[in-house]
Amino acid sequence: MAYLERRASDVPEMKNCVSALREARGWTKVELADRLNISRQSVHAIESGRYDPSLPLALAIGKLFGKPVEEIFGDVSGKKR
Repeated sequence: MAYLERRASDVPEMKNCVSALREARGWTKVELADRLNISRQSVHAIESGRYDPSLPLALAIGKLFGKPVEEIFGDVSGKKR
């Protein structure tokens, strides 16, 4: 169990700017959800940081906003890995 606890602490806390990107385009959560073919609840969970999207979804978000995934979803600590 200590191994799992140690490994979990090694995982960087993620932040994202999905909400800011969505708002800059004047889209509602429903409109973004429709564009990504996901639920509004999923958009809310991603924006609030309660859910990290799968790699295919993160790539779709990056493509939709014309930004690299690393720019949208990043390490809060700012550390280079």
